This record gives sequence, C-alpha cells and structure tokens, in this order.
Amino acid sequence: MTKRVLSSLFLALCGISAAAWAGDAPRFPPMRMLYSGDPPGTKGPLPKEVKDGKLAMNFGASLRKMFNDPKIADVAGIVVYPAPKDKANGAAVVICPGGGYAHLAADHEGEEVARWLNTLGVTGIVLKYRLGPRYQYPTHLNDAQRAVRLVRANAKEWNIDPKRVGILGFSAGGHLASNVITQFDEGMPDAKDPVERQSCRPDFAVLVYPVIRLEGPFSHGGSRINLLGKSAKAELIDSLNTDKRVTAKTPPTFLVHTSEDKGVPAGNSTLFFMALAEHKVPAELHVYEKGGHGLGLGPATLPFSSWPRRCEAWMAQRGILKN
Repeated sequence: MTKRVLSSLFLALCGISAAAWAGDAPRFPPMRMLYSGDPPGTKGPLPKEVKDGKLAMNFGASLRKMFNDPKIADVAGIVVYPAPKDKANGAAVVICPGGGYAHLAADHEGEEVARWLNTLGVTGIVLKYRLGPRYQYPTHLNDAQRAVRLVRANAKEWNIDPKRVGILGFSAGGHLASNVITQFDEGMPDAKDPVERQSCRPDFAVLVYPVIRLEGPFSHGGSRINLLGKSAKAELIDSLNTDKRVTAKTPPTFLVHTSEDKGVPAGNSTLFFMALAEHKVPAELHVYEKGGHGLGLGPATLPFSSWPRRCEAWMAQRGILKN
C-alpha cells in the first residue's frame, strides 16, 4: 500500500471519518494571515484573495497544493484545526511541515498531524512559512515565532490555554522548530501590535527526524542552502547548529528518528538530546531501527508508527493533555 493509504488507515483507526478525505472541495479551514497587511520583508504583495486577514482561494483537496502554490509564495499563514468540543483540553500545537526549506509537505506532515492531535483533544495549527531561496534566514524563524504569538493572542477565542502551546516540526520544519525553542523572547509589553506583546517561547516541543546540524557529517546541505544561500559565512552556519543553542530555558522536548534515515541521519536528534540532557531539560528520545526519511505519522507496517502513541503518553505525563 502507498504511504498515503497507510496514513489514512492510521487516521481511521484514530476515529477520523474516511469521508473527510473524499471529494475535490477544500477539506481544510481557511488560511489565516500571520501579519496584518504585507508580512515584514515581503518580496511581493499579498494576493487580492486575502480578505479580512484570511485567504479565500480554492486549492482543491490538498493542503500541500495550497501551501506550495506559487501564487501565495509571499504569504505567511496558519490553518487552524480546532479540537472537537467534546474532547478539547485546551492544548495547542503549531506544526511546521518539512521540505528542505524549499517546499512544504503539508499533507502527511501537516494536516494529517493536526487531525491526529485533534483525536487527543489538542488544537492543531499548520504553519505556512515563507520558503527559500526566495526567502532566507531569519524570515522562517520570524514566521514561526509570530505563529506562536498569534496562538496566544487568540487563546480565549480559540479555547486554548496560553500556557500549553507547543511546537512540532518534521525534518527542515524540525530545524525551524528547534530554532524557535532555542531563540525566543517573552514579548514586547509596549508594542502597538497586541500579538507582539505575547511570548514566542513554546511550552513544549516535538521534533520528528529533525535537521539540527547545518554542517558536518550529520548535516543536510539542501536545507542549509535554501535557508542561508550558497555563500553563507561559517559563523552564521555554526550559529544555526541548534544543539549548540540549547540552554536550561529550552522547553521540554520529545524527539523521534530512525537509524536508517540517510537524508537526515539520527545523529541530529541524538546531538540535540545530549544538549538537552547536559542542561537538565526534560526530554525523551526514540530512535527506531527501521524506516527512512519523511515518514510523517508512519506506515502501519513499521514500528515507527508507534511514535504518536509514545508522544501522547509523554504529553499526558507532562500534564499537557489535562482537561
């Protein structure tokens, strides 16, 4: 069976109706803009279909197609999947799909993850961050930080506990998430924009086969080039080896990888885990023997597919899933 079919089967087992996947009509909520007006540092105006801070365009049934459409390359936004009212516990997670900072795997590393989180009573928020080579660092970081702030700014309206806002990232999206949990601030109390008054420090993080190193034997060259360009200075590259930025203030983190991952070796996760342990940050690491890269929630044929259950247990023991 294909990865798509296996992932859909997993979601069905979680109680998600197969009807949600049928048809060509959009099956996702509208995209909300991260910023009021044109995003900072934009290279092009927002499309005319942006109205009242939302994108009103029909991209069919694929969130991946929507996120990677060239017409919205200059858009930074989120798609919010609210937790069902009968299950909602107030927790929320910003999801950063991977794609080497060049595209966004927004289906199996975005929407499917949000719908899995919904089964746990958690609101899933899929982030569309701007991409390289058109946009380079720190644009991606700014977009992800803004997403965390925006969730907290709308916490009351979205039925979210502002003290239980996490971030989850896959591959290059894992690098972005690891940047957010190692580069943050508590907000600017005097900012005119109320969103900017909010903290951008997530309360917890989940990193799935993340890119951590941009240089050395575990590095992912494609992510580095799309993030920084081909002529980035060594000092900048080194500053974004995110295991080196971990401090005691880095939030608790759950990490997942496989030994067979050739694209982004498991050494990325182990280095980050070791840095967390050195600074006494609560952390949990799972390295599965089988499985390559880009597995998302995981095919049912591999033990890797157990990571969502292990992650659920970790979140529960940390009080993230409390009602």
